[in-house]
Amino acid sequence: MTKPRQYQCFPEQRPETPLLDLAPLPELLRDLDESQLPQLADELRAHLLYCVGQSGGHFGAGLGVVELTVALHYLLDTPRDKIIWDVGHQTYPHKILTGRRDSMLSMRQTDGLAGFPKRSESEYDSFGVGHSSTSISAALGMAISYKDEQPARQTVAVIGDGAMTAGMVFEALNHAADTDANMLVIVNDNMMSISKNTGGLATYFSKIWASKTYIQLRAGSKKVLSKIPPAWELAQRTEEHMKGMVAPGTLFEELGFNYIGPIDGHDLDSLIPTLRNMLLMKGPRLLHINTTKGKGFAPAEADPVGYHAVNKIEQPIKAAAVKDADELIEQVIPPAKKIKYQDIFGQWLCDMAAQDDRLIGITPAMCEGSGMVEFSELFHDRYYDVAIAEQHAVTFAAGLACEGKKPIVAIYSTFLQRAYDQLIHDVALQNLDVTFGIDRAGLVGEDGPTHAGSFDLSFLRCIPNMIVMAPSDENETRQLLYTGYQFNGPAAIRYPRGVGPGKPISTKMEALPIGQGILRRSGQCVAILNFGTLLDRAIEVAEQHNYTVADMRFVKPLDEGLIDSLASSHDLLVTLEENTIQGGAGSAVLEYLNQTGVMLPILQLGLPDRFVDHGKHKDLLASCGLDKIGIEQAIERRLVTLPSNQQQWANESNQ
Repeated sequence: MTKPRQYQCFPEQRPETPLLDLAPLPELLRDLDESQLPQLADELRAHLLYCVGQSGGHFGAGLGVVELTVALHYLLDTPRDKIIWDVGHQTYPHKILTGRRDSMLSMRQTDGLAGFPKRSESEYDSFGVGHSSTSISAALGMAISYKDEQPARQTVAVIGDGAMTAGMVFEALNHAADTDANMLVIVNDNMMSISKNTGGLATYFSKIWASKTYIQLRAGSKKVLSKIPPAWELAQRTEEHMKGMVAPGTLFEELGFNYIGPIDGHDLDSLIPTLRNMLLMKGPRLLHINTTKGKGFAPAEADPVGYHAVNKIEQPIKAAAVKDADELIEQVIPPAKKIKYQDIFGQWLCDMAAQDDRLIGITPAMCEGSGMVEFSELFHDRYYDVAIAEQHAVTFAAGLACEGKKPIVAIYSTFLQRAYDQLIHDVALQNLDVTFGIDRAGLVGEDGPTHAGSFDLSFLRCIPNMIVMAPSDENETRQLLYTGYQFNGPAAIRYPRGVGPGKPISTKMEALPIGQGILRRSGQCVAILNFGTLLDRAIEVAEQHNYTVADMRFVKPLDEGLIDSLASSHDLLVTLEENTIQGGAGSAVLEYLNQTGVMLPILQLGLPDRFVDHGKHKDLLASCGLDKIGIEQAIERRLVTLPSNQQQWANESNQ
């Protein structure tokens, strides 16, 4: 095996004609000589470092699949052949090689490239992937749909960065093995998921098993020995036992996949011929490669979690001016930590655990994102990272609650959608004491619709036995977390990504009265019923127009007394939430007023009935009419339609 190439981030001597210029699309890439591919990989990695440094975004996973991306597009007839990437943030090198290099600086910005594969963005993006562990199911569907096509198409699922830990993967593997689908699964093992390389012997046998000689010998032996069943069975068992001794592929072989690996995913000299030969095989195949997350950038290699994504570099630089990766280190280190909602949750979790030894903290592979690092260190025996397995996380919590523990499930809003059945049947139906800290509620900015928590108020409030809370600031978040924890039953507290408005946080924890809001400002004519962190915008509008503002705090149960009071003293009620209007908090208010027979105009403000694309959070709020100007204008338009105001507004407009 050749020694892996040592990568230089920005070589001092650049080629006169970069290969990236010669191969902006895969069909031109395939015109290169195979000996040129290592140079192309070097240039691709350098360009990726430059682009992410300028725009920010996911970082380490893309660096780890540079060679694999080059090899796949070199050997496959993309876009006719399909590549499904899983998790989707591995696709930055893929985007650079598929005609989007000049747009990379727009990554994750309004009207720019998405941070994940997006079918509407490029014909090379075969499947949209935001959540993980979907690739094998999707690839299997594609492969079966192509099975009668001639010439045959290739379908390749690239799964890595921890995605192998989800149960959906094994459901798909189990089904695929029962078909004759012509598909290749590539397990990108970057030390964030399954087993480590077992050494040189495994690599040696991998080369043998993927060689043309072995494939032909195996096929020829099958023809001969299949006529002698005992001999063929013995040959199969011998092969399986040999593989089992030197490679971690027994599980996949037992499922019915032809397993090859593990091999070095950065060594093009072994990766190219192995892939080429595996593409000649038929049926379900699995290639296991070892890669390094953050390959080529020393800080990211040393800290793959911390450099999973980076912020943009504040001082713009030119790629040609940077000669070594070390020059970027200081500029891409994340800025000093600010108080984020996830940190408020994390501090509350530690404080609560110190008081109650029944508390158990659970996360589906989101320790850092959910603010649980300190808890995991201080209360290691009560911390459980169940990997990318949201369904298991919720039912695991239910089992703990059955036996008197107090489980806290820290989970992103969009990921809780994957465990909805478990939330209903395993927790709520049994009225179990499980508290859900729901992070990333509302729009999430640059990560886009796959990560936005647009629907949790709608899908939570229809579940019996649940209480659902939407705090408006940092201190309310802490106090409502405590309130939910003290409630003997399922409770959900939803809070957004990022920092709050800067309200003081009381160290004292006090349970708030369940189902009770608070009047923040008294005014006339219009009452704004705010649910969540848009409160400051509501108060800005109210102070300018002398409106009333209520911080409702609870979506379920509603503060019916406060609603009755406001409905009897105002001409218009406005509900405000960073959740889809359909079935959300505003709908809950409408339902209540309808049941009580109150006929009062209601204006519902929230997220529209569409998937909101990626961009800066404040820009997305403005596009949805949820900034100060949008709220103000929506109320003014609605006031004009009120019968009591139509003549008055008409007279004023004529003056």
